[in-house]
Amino acid sequence: MQRIAFLMTIKPGTEEEYSRRHQAIWPAMLAELRAAGAHNYSIFRAGTTLFAYLEVEDLERYRAALATSEIAARWETYMQDILIRTVDPVTLFPALLPEQFHLD
Repeated sequence: MQRIAFLMTIKPGTEEEYSRRHQAIWPAMLAELRAAGAHNYSIFRAGTTLFAYLEVEDLERYRAALATSEIAARWETYMQDILIRTVDPVTLFPALLPEQFHLD
């Protein structure tokens, strides 16, 4: 299992809308994340900064599955008015944070 983490930013003034949308996340989107191999996925918020952590069976398979998913594309479009997402131009995924410490 690979542990990955990345950052995103909520557009200022849309924090409550971000929370509302995630409280009502589409069941189909949850199914897509699971089908892509995501486990133990959490997003934490500090002001407008989001810290995402998840575990994946295979990061490249996860990225590829979401890149070709119509549901994931619709979710990204749905969220684009409230999120600032800087992505790597090669992977089209946010830059991963290097792991500095892990206690199992």
